[in-house]
Amino acid sequence: MNDENNKEPQDKAVDEEVAREMEGVPEHLRDDGEAADEDKGLEEALAKLKGDLDSAMQDVLYARAETQNVRRRLEKDVQDARNYGATSFARDILSVADNLARALDHVPEELREHEKAKNFIAGIEATQRELEKVFGQNGITRIAAKGIPLDPNQHQAMMEVPTDEAEPGTIVQEMQAGYMIKDRLLRPAMVGVAKKPD
Repeated sequence: MNDENNKEPQDKAVDEEVAREMEGVPEHLRDDGEAADEDKGLEEALAKLKGDLDSAMQDVLYARAETQNVRRRLEKDVQDARNYGATSFARDILSVADNLARALDHVPEELREHEKAKNFIAGIEATQRELEKVFGQNGITRIAAKGIPLDPNQHQAMMEVPTDEAEPGTIVQEMQAGYMIKDRLLRPAMVGVAKKPD
C-alpha cells in the first residue's frame, strides 16, 4: 500500500510534466491515434494532389501539341493561299492566251509578208510572249501533250484518232493547251489519242 501511495505522486508529477510539454502542441496532434489517422489522411490528399498535377501536366502537353498542329495548319493554309490564290484569275486569263494563240495560228502566210501586217503580228506575238512570261513568274506552266502517252491526271482525251504512226494511247493532237499552277492542275489539255486503225 505504501508503494502505491509513493507511485501516485510520481505519476502525478510525470503527468504534469507531460501536460507542460504538450501545451505548445496543437490539439489534433496530441493523441497518437488521432495523429496517425491525420497523417494517413494527409498522405491520401497528397497522393490525390500528385495525381491531379500529373493529369494537369498531361493536359498541358496535349494542349501544347494541338496548338503546334493548328499553327502548322495555318502556316500551310497561308502558303497555299500565296501559291494558289490566283487560281481562279489564272483560269479566266487562259482564254485570253487561247485567243492570242488562235489569232496567230490563223494569220495567212501572204499577210505575214505585208509590211503593215508584219508590225501588227509582231505586236500580237510580243503580247503573247509577255503573257507567257507573266505565267512563268506566277508558277503557271503549259502541260506537255503531243507525242507523249496520255496521262489522265493532266490530259483529257476528247477523241481517238486511228493511226499507224503512233503507239495506241499516245497523244497525236492537242485541241486546247493544258496548264499547271505550281504542282496543281489548272486546266487539263484537251487531246486526241492514237488508236489502232480498224
